[in-house]
Amino acid sequence: MDFLEIARSRYSCKKFDSRQIEKEQLNTILEAGRLAPTAKNLQEQRVYVVQSAEGVSKIDTLTPCRYGAPTVIIMAFDKNNVFTYPGQKYDSGIEDATIVATHMLLAAKSAGVESCWVNFFDPDKAAEAFQLPENEEILMFLCLGFAAEGSGPLANHSSRKPLEETVTYL
Repeated sequence: MDFLEIARSRYSCKKFDSRQIEKEQLNTILEAGRLAPTAKNLQEQRVYVVQSAEGVSKIDTLTPCRYGAPTVIIMAFDKNNVFTYPGQKYDSGIEDATIVATHMLLAAKSAGVESCWVNFFDPDKAAEAFQLPENEEILMFLCLGFAAEGSGPLANHSSRKPLEETVTYL
């Protein structure tokens, strides 16, 4: 599958079956995240793979949006290892973790695995539940697995504005 086909066909899966993804598929997804670019190559991302019954149960106490996924990646970043941009308004933590997560969800699709980006949770409660270090901030959960029968993209999935509405040449 070429890149544009992966981008077109990837959707946020809202109903997973119980089959666990294979170790090789997971390693491919994790490797895609490892290869993602980060500001100054700081690689401040912290990736936590949750597959145990206990861990998945904790995720379920934090969000109703696991959708039955057997694997959940907690995407975090080290707040003490970020690049601060000129003007001191922004740093690279959120954007770098976002780039890493995006690489992983596209790699998942390429590997035959569906995904769903989840932000509907309290990151402080999640950090506490999983006893993450204080210097780490959770950005999102990435649910991974195989779509359950009858699952698919939302009806408006393919609806996109024309480039002329979103792109301006200066």
